Parts: sequence; structure tokens; C-alpha cells
Amino acid sequence: MSVSTPAARKKTPVRDAERTRAAILAAATVEFTSHGFSGASVNEVAARAQINKRMLYHYFGNKEGLYLAVLEEAYAGIRSAENKLRLSHLPPVEAMRSLVLFTWDYFVAHPEFLSLLNTENMHKAQHLQKSERVRDMHSPLVGMIATILKRGAEEGIFRKDVDPVQIYISIAALGFFYLSNRHTLSTIFVRDLNAPEALDARREHIADVVLSYLR
Repeated sequence: MSVSTPAARKKTPVRDAERTRAAILAAATVEFTSHGFSGASVNEVAARAQINKRMLYHYFGNKEGLYLAVLEEAYAGIRSAENKLRLSHLPPVEAMRSLVLFTWDYFVAHPEFLSLLNTENMHKAQHLQKSERVRDMHSPLVGMIATILKRGAEEGIFRKDVDPVQIYISIAALGFFYLSNRHTLSTIFVRDLNAPEALDARREHIADVVLSYLR
């Protein structure tokens, strides 16, 4: 017969709270991705998460608080995955190429991330501006890129005048524009830009463009 210790009893509510919060965020991500901020329904989020709507308000306050939490989790996901690349341990060219390819692969694997960015840009980042967490999590990214660029410049591999923020924006833009507009572009150019071989070609093209600029 198992005995429930005080420590075990304390941990259980914490785990339950974490699971509930994660379920709400997962359901909200689907809802906001599908319908944007204005069209999303808190009732639908609660139903999808299989929780009482009052529980949702308990954790996130209101619809705007929930949406901001979804945005923060979306950014935390990509930043956390980037950290696992351990780019600071790679030679400069390999490090930058890895970052470029990772960014593309992440965008392809997480269309909900691109959708959320599109939605928030339509709102001129009025929700994201309230998040200190997002700003804090991007500082290490800029520092990491700056360090790679500095090492490359010191080794005579990279040019010396590269702004780490500008180069990251270019990396993201080269993938984001393609993926966000591939349906219209496919129609215009009569080419299936969503085909696996087209996606692979774009992946390599972005890496070549970025590295060519850096040299």
C-alpha cells in the first residue's frame, strides 16, 4: 500500500497546474492560428482544452492575456530550439549556415508560428509590445550572432561591417516571405513552390545568399 507523502501531495497540484496551462496554450494556439486575434473564441479554446472557462481566466486573465501568452510561447519555442544548436562551438561558416538552415526548417515545420506573426503584425505588435519576456529572450540571440560574426571577421572569413540584427532579419525574411506567399507565387510563376524539391532548393538558396553576403 503506497503512502502519499507531504512532498508528493505538494507536487501533484503543481503538475496539474502545468498540464492545465499547457493544454490551454495548445488549444489557444490552434484557435488564434485559425481565426486570428479578433476571430478567436475563448469558449472554443476552453472546449478544445476540455476545461472550464473560469480556469482559463484564472491562468491568463482575459483573451488578450491568453493571446500574449501564446505569442510568448511561440517565440520561446524557436529561441529554445536555437540554443540547442550550440552554434558558439562551431566554426563561423558552419555556425551561420546551421542557423540559416535551422530557421528555414523551423518555419516549414511550424506554420502556426508564421501565422501568429502575420496576425500580430496586422495589429502592429500592440500586444507583443507589452511583453518584456520576448525582448529578454532575443538579446542572447543577437549576442550569439554577433559573436559568430566577430569570430568570422577575425579569421578573415567574414566582412567586418555586418549588423547582427540586420543579418538575422534577412535570414528570417528570405524564408518567411517565400512560405507566406508560396501559393500566390506558385500561381504567378506557374511553378509548384510547395513541392518538396522546391522547398529544398529554396533552403539551399537562402544559405548561399546569406553566406555570399558575409564573405
